[in-house]
Amino acid sequence: MVLQKPKELVFSVPVARRARGKAVRRVQEWLCLNAHAVAVDGVFGAATESAVREFCDAQNLLFEGNVDQTIFDALSGPIRRALDKPEDLPDQFGEVVVAVASRHLQQHSREVGGQNRGPWVRLYMNGREGNEWPWCAGFVSFVIRQASVELNHPLPFPKSYSCDNLANCGRKRNLFVAERDINPSNAAVKLPPGTVFLNRRVSSDWTHTGFVVEAHGETFTTIEGNTNDEGSREGYEVCARTRGYAKKDFVRLLT
Repeated sequence: MVLQKPKELVFSVPVARRARGKAVRRVQEWLCLNAHAVAVDGVFGAATESAVREFCDAQNLLFEGNVDQTIFDALSGPIRRALDKPEDLPDQFGEVVVAVASRHLQQHSREVGGQNRGPWVRLYMNGREGNEWPWCAGFVSFVIRQASVELNHPLPFPKSYSCDNLANCGRKRNLFVAERDINPSNAAVKLPPGTVFLNRRVSSDWTHTGFVVEAHGETFTTIEGNTNDEGSREGYEVCARTRGYAKKDFVRLLT
């Protein structure tokens, strides 16, 4: 299994002043993600050109009016760094999953240009974006696949963009751990690093997901996508949180 170069890192058509379209919008998204905020409107105007010039000056890049692959590589560097495989990997698959998730966290992956939109969302959701595509499960699935490639480990379950599908797959494969089975004395054993957590609305509906980093008696720490300060599924970024066990179920990566 190979993790192919994502489309989000390919920029084949240079753009310049007065250009319009998706390529311009991609440049504007990355300008915003690199703290050079402009309107994400797909129009290469004076503000976009000025922001590109400021970015290039800060990166010691030559800007001659066109944004080409070289400049776009610098703009999209956070995705490339999140995908880079380090020389030393942990031995345990779950620990590799946490290490991969941590790389995405360190690169501050978040939405830009609207709800559930931007290059990070498209990366996790295989090109999908928009209001109807909450991406927490996409983040979980992408990270698991990246870890599987890095460690040459079989996928524990198929990729999914649905929390319910993750839960049901865990049940079918005897990987599901219900909240009622967790107590302060066994949490660390039952929920090793990399375990997937699921926010449960009712017994057959889960609304948000992420990774367990470390389980404790009454709480566990996480890395999760598409969340915010309220811990909801409709957030905007990958972040680290501390959560309690109430209304949570889990899917282990190994039996």
